[in-house]
Amino acid sequence: MMRQFHEAKKVCPEALLLFRMGDFYETFLDDAKIAAKILGLALTSREKGVDGIPMAGFPHHQLDAYIAKIIAAGYRVAVCDQVEDPKKAKGLVKRAITRIVSAGTVTEEALLDPKTFNYLAAICQVHRTPQLEVGLAWVELSTGDFFATVIPQSQLAEHLARIAPSEILFSEKETFSLPVQNQTLLTKRPDWTFGLRTALDTLLKHFKTSTLEGFGFTDKPADVPAICAAGAILDYINETQKQTSTQINALTPYYSSSQLEIDEATRRSLEITTTIRGGHRHGSLLDVLDHCMTPMGSRFFGEAMTSPLTNIEQIKVRQDGVEECYKNDSLTHAIREQLRRVYDLSRILTRVLQNRCSPRDLAAIARTLQVLPFFREKLASASSVNLQTLREKIDPCEELATLLTSALEENPPLLIREGGFIRSGFHAELDDLRSLQTSGKDWIARYQAAEIARTGIPTLKVGFNAVFGYYIEITHTHQTKIPVDYTRKQTLKNAERYITPELKEYEEKVLTATERAIALETEIFETLRIKTCEYRPVLQQISKAVAELDVITMFALLSRERGYHRPTLVKEPVLNIVDGRHPVLDALEPAGTFVPNDTVIAGDHGTIQLITGPNMAGKSTFIRQNALLCIMAQAGCFIPAREATMGICDRIFARVGASDEIARGHSTFMVEMTETARILNLATSQSLIILDEIGRGTSTYDGLSLAWAIVEYIHDRIGCRTLFATHYHELTDLSERMEGVRNLNVAVKEERGDVVFLHKIVPGAADKSYGIHVAKLAGVPSAVVQRSQEILNELEKNHANSPTASKPKGGRQFSVGTTQFSLFGSDDHPVITELQEVNVDDVKPVDALQLLAKWKTLV
Repeated sequence: MMRQFHEAKKVCPEALLLFRMGDFYETFLDDAKIAAKILGLALTSREKGVDGIPMAGFPHHQLDAYIAKIIAAGYRVAVCDQVEDPKKAKGLVKRAITRIVSAGTVTEEALLDPKTFNYLAAICQVHRTPQLEVGLAWVELSTGDFFATVIPQSQLAEHLARIAPSEILFSEKETFSLPVQNQTLLTKRPDWTFGLRTALDTLLKHFKTSTLEGFGFTDKPADVPAICAAGAILDYINETQKQTSTQINALTPYYSSSQLEIDEATRRSLEITTTIRGGHRHGSLLDVLDHCMTPMGSRFFGEAMTSPLTNIEQIKVRQDGVEECYKNDSLTHAIREQLRRVYDLSRILTRVLQNRCSPRDLAAIARTLQVLPFFREKLASASSVNLQTLREKIDPCEELATLLTSALEENPPLLIREGGFIRSGFHAELDDLRSLQTSGKDWIARYQAAEIARTGIPTLKVGFNAVFGYYIEITHTHQTKIPVDYTRKQTLKNAERYITPELKEYEEKVLTATERAIALETEIFETLRIKTCEYRPVLQQISKAVAELDVITMFALLSRERGYHRPTLVKEPVLNIVDGRHPVLDALEPAGTFVPNDTVIAGDHGTIQLITGPNMAGKSTFIRQNALLCIMAQAGCFIPAREATMGICDRIFARVGASDEIARGHSTFMVEMTETARILNLATSQSLIILDEIGRGTSTYDGLSLAWAIVEYIHDRIGCRTLFATHYHELTDLSERMEGVRNLNVAVKEERGDVVFLHKIVPGAADKSYGIHVAKLAGVPSAVVQRSQEILNELEKNHANSPTASKPKGGRQFSVGTTQFSLFGSDDHPVITELQEVNVDDVKPVDALQLLAKWKTLV
């Protein structure tokens, strides 16, 4: 048996090997030590002393639960099963690895989050001019969705953030670092699996085609990276699943231009899928909006929000469906009530195709199919193209529905080996076998009565036990009356037990009836499974249509219950929102307490809006709110606003909050500048940028200079819609120098030394930040608060009396005053004075080198 273990371990040395031994899965040697630690199992030993073999095991029926724990701990699992019937084995039972499970190849229901996709991704780097590009492919093994694309390497991080794969495959010869989260499993693969010839052969063999052109891919250089990545994924799946993944029936090209692009930093800042603090789903945009009735709907909704559309016509089609359901409340509620009866069709179908399904899975498909005629009936009078299209895709599959319903019990057992899941009356032979099992008591009673009459022994009793089977028990008192055809089987203290040819024949008949019945049910189940597999394409289509119907009706319900309205979408880069509300805070706070605000960006209202005002007054909430409303609108959802006209965004960028990345050696300010650089390099005139407190991580002059220059760059070179929240009040002067800059501030009310935040955005610039007041609210000791106020008063007095330099010229140069706090001591130094007096525009290169030398000497 240990030789079998070592042979299996050679196949997958990097995985924890679960070795089936009877009713248990065992781990051995180093695997046992790891399993004992992460699974909380007792570590035992087959032998004592130094030659002992460490072991740790668990009951076979707990396999899924333990696989989940192993994967969560960052390991892979190789399942080594008994592949022959122990009763028929001649010698040692044959064993073989039946599957390898990793984070990206999970298909079991118990191991998956029903609301999210579980993607396996592959990355293939290709050197091509004019830029470095990568092939990116990803697949959801539990549903069969398979995508591939070619992207610049600079955009890899944001695509991985959108996909959020559980596992990433890459070549063992790969040189560049992968921008992934810590919980993502990274799997090195042989370099040849990413080769074009190998990838093509793998893909063509799987899809049984002679070309990939039918899927939108050619063998031209532009498509090669995507093909290589997709082929590497399929090769890995074939290796780990030990069977063909028939649920994957297409490779879909992904075009990033058709989706609103949102990079990782923006997703984190806007808390679309998880919150910044804690990284939990609770409190995120998805959490407060997701009221889908089905797991398929939740996944479709998550995809819609993390990859919003950019095609206006497609968005309007979805909006039309939402509007029709919004206006027809009875239709919406009727559909959502029936959606409760719909199961996770796409993932169940995958288990059916992989021959890992249970009787309950087929029964769930049957119950789901029973609901479909209701949806078709309700949507028959739909007027929107969206709902009409969904109705056409919802095929009731009447033949399959009838077959499964008539064959399966309403609530079948989970395991096939338990039997009892095929309805009575469906199969005549099975009914006969069951009759033999259930009528046993009647036969025994009749036989016992007949034997009493024949032998004249009134206390004769027919019984059964698992060890000896059926028997006739007669006390010693009646020993002289025992017939000659009775054969003694067991001696008791006061009685003897016997068997007769007739009773022995019946025993064999009854004992084999149960086994034969389960075997026959297994055959019938396999027939039903194969029949279901034949409906794969239409069932996958139904799954997607029902998921979208779930989301459309959910959008309509949210709109009605929360007062959302349909935004008007246009191509022009405008943003005009009346009484907009933050979708998360509006849902979590008591009804009517969130203060709505207008947003107008376009034309005479400028493209850049600088928002000043106190801490805690709502600047960050306001700018994030607008970004989230754009995402909702382009997902086809109505938004929390009285009305809105919104230009389609190609990208949304958010630079909000502060955090460092110690592992990468990046300070908070370095992270801030890196993200800002990305925004400035990638934003277009159709983008939306929201910036919060840019430049606050360095000295006052440095930060203010950067913030000033960033606003100029966006205004002069990019020209996109921008919301910039800042405490640098000096920036408000830009509205006088730049045509597209406008000032807004958050209104406050000062009353008897206290400040009341009104959370209302109004035109104009603020003159205070009220930071000391916020410190007081946060519980900073009163002595610190009081001393801070004294220092602030003194600084403001000195600043007001100090001579100031000239105002910025042409919006390019500026000076706020002569006082600046510095870590480098006093600025009263002749070299510094000389540098300050230099007119930068007149400096020649040689002079510049001399000045630089003086500065180095000073430092």
